[in-house]
Amino acid sequence: MTDSSTTARPETEPGEPTGASSAVGRGPGGRTLAVLLLVLGTIGFGASLWLAIEKYLAFVEPDRVASCTLNLFVQCGAAMGSSQGAVLGFPNPYIGLAAFPVVMTTAVVLLVGARLPRWYWLSLLGGTVLGQALVFFLMYTSFYTIVALCPACMIVWTVMWPLLWVQIVRLVQSGDLPASAGLRSVVVGNRWTILAIGYVVAVGWLMLSVGGDLIRSFS
Repeated sequence: MTDSSTTARPETEPGEPTGASSAVGRGPGGRTLAVLLLVLGTIGFGASLWLAIEKYLAFVEPDRVASCTLNLFVQCGAAMGSSQGAVLGFPNPYIGLAAFPVVMTTAVVLLVGARLPRWYWLSLLGGTVLGQALVFFLMYTSFYTIVALCPACMIVWTVMWPLLWVQIVRLVQSGDLPASAGLRSVVVGNRWTILAIGYVVAVGWLMLSVGGDLIRSFS
């Protein structure tokens, strides 16, 4: 006869959401989430560092052609030299240099087995939402005002969407972000599909803007 008081309880991964979320399927577990945050944060930090170095070299040597320049349309110089390239009064890459290490540190903390409080997750999500809003603004100005694409900037744009989405999925699944059972089921159960749709929308927006530029150039 087995004593129920000593029955083993299945362990979850560090930081893995538990509770009501189990009824709607598993979102990114603690270790998976940590790896995603570490990879995305590292890529974003690398792209930000690349841009920051290019900005410094452009200041030291104004006539230098940036290493991220491929042609007149795909180049970093136009973005770095525009007013949109310093939204807060200093070069935008410095924001990434400060923000992405926070994401990377969060990932490391999760990997060593720590559990972070709700307020921390919501704060991280809030910062990521602001970062995504800035990305939308920079995408719009790149497509319609500057009319040039910055390769290093596009790397940051690419990682920001999954960085935001995996946090939303984690918080909805855990119940830290209030959501009805139906909405929770849609978000967690279709997390990868919705992530892919976001990229499709972004690429479609880019294609439409490029098409509009070509039409205007020949009109």
